[in-house]
Amino acid sequence: MNNNKNEFKPYIPADRIVPEFTVTSILIGIILAVVFGAANAYIGLIVGMTISASIPAAVISMGIIRVLLRRDSILENNMVQTIGSAGESVAAGAIFTLPALFIWAEEGKIDFPSIMTIFLVALFGGILGVCFMVPLRQALIVEEHGTLPFPEGTACAEVLLAGEQGGSKAGSVFAGLGISAAYKFIADGLKFFPSEIGYAFKGFAGSQIGIQVLPSLAGVGFICGPKIASYMLAGGTLSWFVLMPMIALFGGDQILFPASKPISELTPDLLWTNYIKYIGAGAVAAGGIISLIKSFPLIVRTFKQAMASMSRNHAQKKVLRTEQDLPMPILLVIALVIAVAIWLLPVFPVNPLGALIVVVFGFFFATVSSRMVGLIGSSNNPVSGMAIATLIIATLLLKATGTTGTTGMVGAIAIGGIICIIAAIAGDTSQDLKTGFIVGATPKKQQLGEMIGVVASSIAIGFVLYLLNAAWEYGSDKLPAAQATMMKMLVEGIMNAELPWAMILIGVFIAIAVEILKIPVMPFAVGLYLPFSLSAGIMAGGIIRFIVDRIKGSDEEKKARADRGTLFTSGLIAGEGIVGIILAILAVAGVDDAVGSFLPFKLPQIGSLIIFLILLFGIYKVCMKKEKNK
Repeated sequence: MNNNKNEFKPYIPADRIVPEFTVTSILIGIILAVVFGAANAYIGLIVGMTISASIPAAVISMGIIRVLLRRDSILENNMVQTIGSAGESVAAGAIFTLPALFIWAEEGKIDFPSIMTIFLVALFGGILGVCFMVPLRQALIVEEHGTLPFPEGTACAEVLLAGEQGGSKAGSVFAGLGISAAYKFIADGLKFFPSEIGYAFKGFAGSQIGIQVLPSLAGVGFICGPKIASYMLAGGTLSWFVLMPMIALFGGDQILFPASKPISELTPDLLWTNYIKYIGAGAVAAGGIISLIKSFPLIVRTFKQAMASMSRNHAQKKVLRTEQDLPMPILLVIALVIAVAIWLLPVFPVNPLGALIVVVFGFFFATVSSRMVGLIGSSNNPVSGMAIATLIIATLLLKATGTTGTTGMVGAIAIGGIICIIAAIAGDTSQDLKTGFIVGATPKKQQLGEMIGVVASSIAIGFVLYLLNAAWEYGSDKLPAAQATMMKMLVEGIMNAELPWAMILIGVFIAIAVEILKIPVMPFAVGLYLPFSLSAGIMAGGIIRFIVDRIKGSDEEKKARADRGTLFTSGLIAGEGIVGIILAILAVAGVDDAVGSFLPFKLPQIGSLIIFLILLFGIYKVCMKKEKNK
């Protein structure tokens, strides 16, 4: 494998020094980390997944640094995307776990978590994620170059290398951002047309068809592609057109826990809330554990490579700029200080065993995450599956060692939250280091940049979580918080021995059946868990991607179409996320109804559908637009 390393020449040679870790790159990176972190938190709490922010951050940085500031350094742009993408990863880890604490607080079981608690969970998880990834860099990024594709990292490097097109590429992101922001504000701010349309079948009790006509969902569907979108839709179809009608058909006037009313009186939404969530939780938990079991040989191989490369690097003192990592002694001290802090700080109700679980599982899952994103990309990284496995083990261990009740439940979520953020940040760091390896960045500067992004987004994420909860409450129709709600149910069920195991096990065996059919379990399970209307909106974007990919053309033309669509739809996702945060502020201020009553008339559901179809056609046109010859 070392031959690959010797043959590969980065874009900026190791002996050339260009601006990289500058005040400009740090400031722009911090702003993007906070903005993308907030936007991704909002989108992730609705959709149940987040989207990699590396490419949009790289394109926006080129638009600012290259076009507005007239500076010309690819490594500065790379530093911006390194810092900026950390915000999305911190948000991903936080939203999959921490909203559980808010739901318990709403139920009166605990006090609301302090901003400091959320900051420390995010900070410790993020910093450990970076520290644990550093010793893996040589094995995964350098020695496996040409073997592990690192899809987003390589694509981001291609975007940076095509820097002379930075202006037009940035224009696509900003166009998507502006269109989506206006669309979201008109739909959910002014309430000019409903953002969700649906119809309940009277002759088919328990079922309901619908679609959420939102730009972000179309964007997620386009980026994930038709296959992933169709797996999600298949899960939603099973829930809303098989399981729920069966519950309605056979349940009759029976009252079945956890509902407190007869099944015959439950609307499709209440059937979903009371029963499908538990079945979906079982499927997602099983999917996460299955994905871990399947990746176990990769984990063992990665550990061996990491240990071998660390001993080699220790023997040959590295001096090249492009091979400089943060020193191992410093990383070990940081990890040790954080482990002791987790044990001693009162905001983490964990004993020394809990602190040890965090460090051991954290390094284990950082390895899994880094290898997985190298193979299949960040968007398919089973972060929530890793958190579920940790949560179940942590809850059982805390219960066995006498940390029970609400203290044990909060401790389990705190441990799960840190592990989730470690896995998300380790995956993001590995993608960023791959980009840096190709363009010729200095690894230790990138690692420092990643830590700066972690600190900035950790400060902001607590305020974002409080704002969104105050506006719409976690677990509601507007903010399902799918993974966090599921983790809350798992922890409660294990601690209090009151989990409806029959429903959980139905979900587990559905996941096993899906795995036997060789269908990817995680997207199917997430679709099973989420409302059908949400999966339908994602599928609409997937259909546009399917059409665009099937139109004839050379490989270069097809790639250019997909790239234009990806940049535009990334803007759609970011724009809606930003306006979603603004609408949350209006809701907390109590002026959202006044804004919504501003217009004298509203469009009916058919109007929503027409506007959404126009948006989808717009995505298609952006993809098919011909580039001007330069």
